[in-house]
Amino acid sequence: MQFADNPQAWHEVPPTAGLPLHLSDLLPGRADLAPAIADFLQVEHAQLESSGTAALIVALHALHGLAPHRHIVVIPAYTCPLVALAVVQAGLTLRICDLQPDSLALDTQMLSDMCDSRTLAILPTHLCGRVSAIHDIQAVAQACGAWVIEDAAQALGAKVGNDSVGSQSDIAIFSLAVGKGLSIYEGGVLIARDPAIRAACAAVSQRLAPARPLIEAQRAIELAAYALLYRPALLPLSYGRPLRHALYLDDWLAAAGDCFPARTVLHKPGKWRQAVGVRALKRLPAFQADLHQQAVRRLPQLRAINSITVLEDEEGKGTWPVFILLLPDRADRDAALQALWGSGCGVSLPFVHALPDYPYLQELIPAAALEKRALPNARRLAARILSISNSPWLDDASFSYICATLANICKRSY
Repeated sequence: MQFADNPQAWHEVPPTAGLPLHLSDLLPGRADLAPAIADFLQVEHAQLESSGTAALIVALHALHGLAPHRHIVVIPAYTCPLVALAVVQAGLTLRICDLQPDSLALDTQMLSDMCDSRTLAILPTHLCGRVSAIHDIQAVAQACGAWVIEDAAQALGAKVGNDSVGSQSDIAIFSLAVGKGLSIYEGGVLIARDPAIRAACAAVSQRLAPARPLIEAQRAIELAAYALLYRPALLPLSYGRPLRHALYLDDWLAAAGDCFPARTVLHKPGKWRQAVGVRALKRLPAFQADLHQQAVRRLPQLRAINSITVLEDEEGKGTWPVFILLLPDRADRDAALQALWGSGCGVSLPFVHALPDYPYLQELIPAAALEKRALPNARRLAARILSISNSPWLDDASFSYICATLANICKRSY
């Protein structure tokens, strides 16, 4: 790793641009975060859960209760492994759909061929806050009678026109985990258009997500530590050192944070953590506006690098926690990771593999998706993808250093 060459090597840039917490956010208090987020999203109702994965599990149980004869859930071949684990935990049948070439969007022809009267839900993903067009997916869902759940984990605050991402589908899921736009260390939000679906989700949550005081106490301690350590001078201790140790061991799953438990514990988030979220939420619009301005300013440097593809919003206005790039091939991408991952400048991977290629998911993935020639577009994307943090802590000199490194790597391969 070329840590010494990095102009910003004296401190650590996080892999995504999360809203930093102020110590004043940690003052004692009790509040309800769900109504504040509903107001922020300009939707009628929001439901708070213990994580984005928990929110997805609740949503899937609720929909299956409304349509017990439907049991198939279709998800993208390149997304967070927790999505696949949530489907299995909900007791439903997983189906994996390929992506369009050089895109994060689902292959709608393959999707259409996969869906029938047994399909419960389709889960398009607004990966890393990039807004995907979902009109064609909604049309496929409508044709077979399925619901659409938008996975908007990092897209809290993203817009399509004047509407929040997800507000025009049946359900949308947002994450409040570490590094997300708004974090209460672990948390998730669910929104639904239809009152019957909202009622079903509330009933499932009441049944599956009880108060768990010991877990909540642990989360409160973790949130306080996160508020203290999520700053450039201390991130080398909390994030950088474990990252570089994982890279030294050549453990990419640990380095990218892709190791997840088989089951997610659901519980009620406590009132103090909610109060922290309510206070921080007031700063989120200005923070996201600054990230967008920074992205607009830096995107031309990335677009100017020969043979690199920058993945951008397909419609609307996304959040910009990271830039997502596709390099020409795996060799170039791996050379970029060798030079930059672990250097302290916020270069990383969204996810290491396409879903069928995670060893710990092998038993959950349909056999057809495990074939080497299956899902070629998602596997090619996984081999070429790279993320660069859009954190305000990444200064211009370091961003230029990243761009120059990428340009040199791509130039050498031609």
